[in-house]
Amino acid sequence: MASTYHYRLPYPLPLTAASPAFSSRCRFPMASTASLAGVSHDAGVTVSTSESVGQNDLLIVGPGVLGRIVAEKWRQEHPGCKIYGQTATTDHHSELTKIGIIPSLKGPRADQKVPYVIFCAPPYRTDDYPGDLRVAASNWSGEGSFLFTSSTAVYDCNDNGFCGEDSPCVPIEITSTVCFLDLPHKKDQGPHVFWLSKGTVDARPDLIISMIHYEDAASLGIAIMKRRLRGRVFVGCDNQPLSRQEIMDRVNRSGKFDGKFEGFTGADGPLGKKMDNSKTRAEIGWEPKYPSFTEFLGLSN
Repeated sequence: MASTYHYRLPYPLPLTAASPAFSSRCRFPMASTASLAGVSHDAGVTVSTSESVGQNDLLIVGPGVLGRIVAEKWRQEHPGCKIYGQTATTDHHSELTKIGIIPSLKGPRADQKVPYVIFCAPPYRTDDYPGDLRVAASNWSGEGSFLFTSSTAVYDCNDNGFCGEDSPCVPIEITSTVCFLDLPHKKDQGPHVFWLSKGTVDARPDLIISMIHYEDAASLGIAIMKRRLRGRVFVGCDNQPLSRQEIMDRVNRSGKFDGKFEGFTGADGPLGKKMDNSKTRAEIGWEPKYPSFTEFLGLSN
């Protein structure tokens, strides 16, 4: 039976016509093991049979901010490889082409499959998330690595307690490797940007959030894929969780942003979680470039 994820996101995500029910909480069923193993007749990315598939070629499903950084870092490590980007629309195909990503929409399944696939498409941009995941899996050759990235919201903790890789979470019926990422951020994207744009937010200030910089999320994903692991769960975070209030206090103190955040006015609602990925770091041999959101802003802890 398919599982259902219950997301509680610390800031609202944009709504789309395809997903009118999504806001600060959304849910979606996960595909079964059989589906992800390639037992599907869904359309996949078109790879010309006249092209030979290289041993380091990569398919990025959802080449947005994270996917484009993955592409840049992957190409640095594997010069000459082909990088494909599967998208829901053609809106950004010209941008992808300019940065060396071969764009495509879903199309007829091809005979040739890609050895490395990373799925980083957000659930709120589709009305068939499990179907998209099946499409991605149907294009994996099974040789290198299939990495599914998602949110740490799947972990069953809403009391600001500690969570690690082995903490209770929604069952995941897949054979790929999974990396649960905490809130990715960079200077112009992330919850701090959203809250700053509002000035005042009706949310409780003491909810704990664990974060990770986009560059670190990309480097961790690549490090995991290079290990060619199967059926494993990893966590990506900076191990320096902060409350909403602490995040915005640092934003105000940094002097790097226009405007000033005035405050959170809410008092109700669930709390967050303090993610710890010490086990992931030890096994993968990975450390973040940005050890904390505080240091990312140029402040001392």
